[in-house]
Amino acid sequence: MNVIPTSLSNCVVIEPNVHSDRRGLFLESYHAQRFSQEAGIDLPFVQHNFSVSVRGVLRGLHFQRRQPQGKLVRVTRGEIFDVAVDIRQGSPSFAQWFGVTLSSASHRQLWVPPGFAHGFLVLSDVAEVEYKCTAYYAPEDEASIAWDDPVLQIAWPLPSGVIPILSDKDAAAPGFEWFCNEGVL
Repeated sequence: MNVIPTSLSNCVVIEPNVHSDRRGLFLESYHAQRFSQEAGIDLPFVQHNFSVSVRGVLRGLHFQRRQPQGKLVRVTRGEIFDVAVDIRQGSPSFAQWFGVTLSSASHRQLWVPPGFAHGFLVLSDVAEVEYKCTAYYAPEDEASIAWDDPVLQIAWPLPSGVIPILSDKDAAAPGFEWFCNEGVL
């Protein structure tokens, strides 16, 4: 596997070794020992999530306040633009974001460490996304940062003037400064 550092502290892109022949392909999407030794990911995964979304859906930017989740994200069908935002106070990359295109064709994965907000935009007609989490989903602990926050200035690959398809919760999400001012981050 190839581990590619990102501009964010502890956040990495993982390219698995893909073995393909006339029958199809095989890859290891996770191997505890290799991920620990080669990528520094040594937290246990306790929950596995799966979502299906259509083109133009933007999910995020989600995080849990007191029970942060690390997420190992991969696409099993389609293509997304996946984004991680470092919201760890004191981190050298605090308030910075990183985005990468993940697809079923590339097999790349993104490791989003605990203490990060996470979101993605669907670029294909349909995308199926799987992600392993290091903490259980806690709805009372979840929060969303506005996808178009002016402080973060995420360069989502959207045509000018196009608004993505959002959940009601994500459409009403406050900006990054609100969380900073409220002492949440």
